[in-house]
Amino acid sequence: MQKFFSQEWAPGIVLTAAAALALSIANSPLQGMYQDLLQLPLGLEALHLRKPLLLWVNDALMAVFFFLVGLEIKREICVGELSSARRLALPLFAAIGGMLTPALIYAGINAHDSLGLRGWAIPCATDIAFALGVLSLLGSRAPASLKVFLTAVAIIDDLGAILIIAFFYTDALSLPMLGAAAGCIAVLFALNRAGVTRALPYLLTGAILWYCVLKSGVHPTLAGVATALAIPMTKDAAGHSAFDTLEQGVKPWVNFTILPLFAFSNAGLSMAGMSLRSVAHPVTLGIVVGLVLGKAAGIFGTCWAMVRLGWAEMPAQASPVHVFGVACLCGIGFTMSLFIGMLAFGEGNEYAELVKLGVMSGSIIAASAGAAVLLTARRTTG
Repeated sequence: MQKFFSQEWAPGIVLTAAAALALSIANSPLQGMYQDLLQLPLGLEALHLRKPLLLWVNDALMAVFFFLVGLEIKREICVGELSSARRLALPLFAAIGGMLTPALIYAGINAHDSLGLRGWAIPCATDIAFALGVLSLLGSRAPASLKVFLTAVAIIDDLGAILIIAFFYTDALSLPMLGAAAGCIAVLFALNRAGVTRALPYLLTGAILWYCVLKSGVHPTLAGVATALAIPMTKDAAGHSAFDTLEQGVKPWVNFTILPLFAFSNAGLSMAGMSLRSVAHPVTLGIVVGLVLGKAAGIFGTCWAMVRLGWAEMPAQASPVHVFGVACLCGIGFTMSLFIGMLAFGEGNEYAELVKLGVMSGSIIAASAGAAVLLTARRTTG
């Protein structure tokens, strides 16, 4: 069992199993119990925190996921693949192309529907766990440089999704709570500037920040990112740091508990009432075409243009076919796409079901296409 969980593809397998279980239950006699469980109210009345279980998963547990995303973004910017202009150029512009193109495709397909347009950002996302899982299953058929490139693109993609959520998917704002949140952020960065290396002060302040952001009308998962960015990477005399400890400690919980719970809670698509009309609905089509064609065209087209112009180089030992295969894999939007869809349309309505149908269909097609392309690709000798 320990060997399984140590494999790079394991998070993708667990995530797939959780989504498949939700899909099975949602189309079985247990569907009513499943919905009742998700709507089970939990919380503390004293803090005005009483929400259905589904929202605790999406608002609280996913804040921990975004905390991990924030740690990974900071590491890559400080010491990783995003730490120099030369390293940053190709994945940065590839990620931008891979967000703009799907958004434009979706908006074009849904131009006539003002409500449907709220989902324009859904196909912009990449699920790094799924994409890396598929890539790792190919083993030596894919050069190691592709993993680095895919990781960098997905991390920049995550940063773009965070900014999209912050600016476009917020409720009515509470200025007093926004002020309190700003105060918490100031405390976090004051701790950083003061050289505080223990994790506890940051985590306690981050918990208060989460509450303030939740009550401000901005999505509370952003508190996880802000907290992560404030934690210093400073190492002690023994070479240890709170940053490394948190990243290593949180990652297994995110990969094998939080993301599967999110998938189980949000992937329960009931096929009752589904028809060809549902498949052909502009929201469904916009997501599928955006994820499958938009991501591939946006990422590969940008990479091709940058290499042709001499502004960047292909990943080592990777051919254009390899890069196109990775661009296809970036169309696996699952976790983040479902999350943005929930913010755009809410839960328990026609649009929410169309989002699930589009995201799952598009992600499956993108994964299959990416794997097929990479299996046919040959390494370069450079």
